[in-house]
Amino acid sequence: MSHPGVKFPRRDPACFGDEVKRRVADYFTARGLSDKANPEMVAKTVVLFTLTFGAYGLILSNHFGPWTMLGLAMLMGVGMAGLGFSVAHDALHGAYSNRPWVNRMLGLTFDLLGANGYMWRITHNVIHHTYTNIHGVDEDLTVSPLLRLSPEAPRAPMHRWQHWYAVPAYSLSTLFWAFVKDYKYFLQRDLGPYKDKQHPASEVAILLATKALFYTWSIVIPLLVLDVTWWQFVIGYVAMHLTAGAILGVVFQLAHVVEDTEYLHPDPTGMMESAWMIHEMRTTADFGRTNPLLNWYVGGLNFQVEHHLFPRVCSVHYPKISPIVEEVAKECGVPYHAQPTFRSAVRSHLAMLKRLGAPTPLPS
Repeated sequence: MSHPGVKFPRRDPACFGDEVKRRVADYFTARGLSDKANPEMVAKTVVLFTLTFGAYGLILSNHFGPWTMLGLAMLMGVGMAGLGFSVAHDALHGAYSNRPWVNRMLGLTFDLLGANGYMWRITHNVIHHTYTNIHGVDEDLTVSPLLRLSPEAPRAPMHRWQHWYAVPAYSLSTLFWAFVKDYKYFLQRDLGPYKDKQHPASEVAILLATKALFYTWSIVIPLLVLDVTWWQFVIGYVAMHLTAGAILGVVFQLAHVVEDTEYLHPDPTGMMESAWMIHEMRTTADFGRTNPLLNWYVGGLNFQVEHHLFPRVCSVHYPKISPIVEEVAKECGVPYHAQPTFRSAVRSHLAMLKRLGAPTPLPS
């Protein structure tokens, strides 16, 4: 859980890590359950694929008018975000199945939707999950110069308004991801804690091949098949991405950039204050845990505390293990951050953006 330059102490005075791992393991053992996908998760996977590519097929049928097609494009955006939350995310963490090839195949959903799974595993699985909310290492704190997401980040005058324009900025995220972000990261020598990072030639080939596949099914085929003008296509294509981007951007930010979570940094020797699992408890938050529709759609990303502690457990189980984690945290005197609803989490996120962007910003 460490990298040269930033290290976590093994000492856990509260014994939180050992105890929470034991009780969660006991939960699955006592019920004879696998911690991977169950029939409910498989059914959700089928529904989200059908929603996304069913809407795509209806658009290509040319049986609908422009306004209906625009609505279907936005529905595709909803489905794409759901596939990212509920299928690709779990698979890329190795949480969907005990069979690596199943995780590999379902992880390619990410590539099919225009993002690169290999780069996600580096920036998210390794860097973000290990160095959560540590400025200068956690790549999720530097998503755009338009946004100041850390007290230690440089402040620009425009940031005083970021709580007003953040959601529109998030809506551009999948467009940026599909056309710029992955190429940028592949060409970038320094990535989080990694210096002069080299990427296998096979992964470069997969990047180029899957990007070509995405551009083909999402742009080339519709332009060849649809009976619409080019500008009508552009409106629909952008609407699809804005919908997916806004949903993805907002949900991911509600886990770490809210009022209760902490921004922690190492001492001069690179040592962090807390053991890694306690660090995650201090820097991560849940939200809307009793909302069944939210739990279903975002694939457990509203249970980010549980996800960061147990990233290889399928998200379908997080609502059940959440009370266990909260109970152990209370017993050990470890913080457990949770907003009661999605709306309150959004309010907390926007309030945090306002504080971070203020002329007298939140101290680091």
